Amino acid sequence: QVQLVESGGGLVQPGGSLKLVCAPSGNITTFYTMAWYRQAPGKQRELVAHITAGGSTSYAAFVRGRFTISRNDAENTGYLAMNNLKPEDTAVYYCNADFTFYSETGESQVAYGQWGQGTQVTVSS
Repeated sequence: QVQLVESGGGLVQPGGSLKLVCAPSGNITTFYTMAWYRQAPGKQRELVAHITAGGSTSYAAFVRGRFTISRNDAENTGYLAMNNLKPEDTAVYYCNADFTFYSETGESQVAYGQWGQGTQVTVSS
């Protein structure tokens, strides 16, 4: 089973920037829709940004104008560029995506709503 792996999180000061990466652990043949979510301690997981297979994007109001979601279909990789970070952006960020892949038996399969393990983003001075 192919899994998604997030990276790029870390500790940054308010006003700083980070770029998160969502990459598959195995061979994905086609990446469809992809989204980034976040979950702060004691809060529910919330949608941050979404990108369709055609490249259309949408953002939560609290990140619009500061965050940019993008994708590299040649490498089946997704990104979340975060600028002007605020302390309230502190959370674990998760990638979620639909994609097709080849199983160990060589069959083409579809994974819907696959989650990564998350990457911690901490904004603090």
